[in-house]
Amino acid sequence: MSFNTFGRVFRFTSWGESHGPALGAVVDGCPPGLALSEADIQPFLDKRRPGQSRFTTQRQEPDQVRILSGVFEGRTTGTPISLMIENVDQRSKDYSEVARAYRPGHADYAYDAKYGFRDYRGGGRSSARETAARVAAGAVARLAIPEVSILAWVSEIGGDAVDPARFDPREIDRNPFFCPDPQAAIRWEKLVDDARKSGSSLGAVIECECSGVPAGWGAPLYAKLDSELAAAMMSINAVKGIEIGDGFAAARLTGEQNADPMRPGNDGPTFLANHAGGIAGGISTGQPVRLRVAFKPTSSILTPVETIDRDGAAAEIRTKGRHDPCVGIRGVPVVEAMAALVLADQKLLHRAQCGS
Repeated sequence: MSFNTFGRVFRFTSWGESHGPALGAVVDGCPPGLALSEADIQPFLDKRRPGQSRFTTQRQEPDQVRILSGVFEGRTTGTPISLMIENVDQRSKDYSEVARAYRPGHADYAYDAKYGFRDYRGGGRSSARETAARVAAGAVARLAIPEVSILAWVSEIGGDAVDPARFDPREIDRNPFFCPDPQAAIRWEKLVDDARKSGSSLGAVIECECSGVPAGWGAPLYAKLDSELAAAMMSINAVKGIEIGDGFAAARLTGEQNADPMRPGNDGPTFLANHAGGIAGGISTGQPVRLRVAFKPTSSILTPVETIDRDGAAAEIRTKGRHDPCVGIRGVPVVEAMAALVLADQKLLHRAQCGS
């Protein structure tokens, strides 16, 4: 059985490979009557698009989306919305060595062990290229949750973190790192440049805040809002960890330190802290939903690494081609998209059980 579909009520299925003719998504369960055009989706794809600076892969993909179904006279019909993005700049010959030996840290061996066969051109489905489909689907999901604002940013590259005291959301779109701290962005230029020039790569941490989420979203016990967010983020290629609210830091607090005290407010409680990240018992509290996502360093690097070939013999591999020296940088719109898809799904789940 294959699992290429995510969501329960608001669902999407991604399809396509890194070096195939196209990739895309089919979004099902979208409410009818929402205004939707390709222009509503394209800005999010443009944020993720490769080749926009020397700090990302130089693969030149316009990532122009086409809506093939599910929209009539500019509005969603309630039927499946098919989205397609053509691949126009593949260089499959760059992966001739990958066809013979496995890239350590990549999914090459795991895919071969499972299927006995794999698409080695850029990694096929295990490539970060697949995330373009998620971003397109996430743009549709945002239309179903107009009350929610989603903002993500890179908070750390290669162990160098931003200074929270210098956080400025206006800076996020002013530099190639989606960095809210202008001083950190300057430091990261050298950090990522050095990794790229040496044939290596760096990891990153992305933080995301979803404001405007009303209290009550989340379906215990097995569709909790935080568990669905965790599943969504961990499904992104290259993600190795996620924290909700204080995450692992909560384990080092006392009960009173970790509590989110409440006082009477005009429209429900006023919270004095948000250690829980806006979720309690798997249900949103009305506070901003906050999460942190860890991206590993890109596994396709020019530095030689010991490995084995398909016959099990010792080998060494250095991956040619055009790769992100820090794949986490372009993960920002992907994290936002997956958050939107989860929240749209949870909104519809809540409405189905509890009404509007």
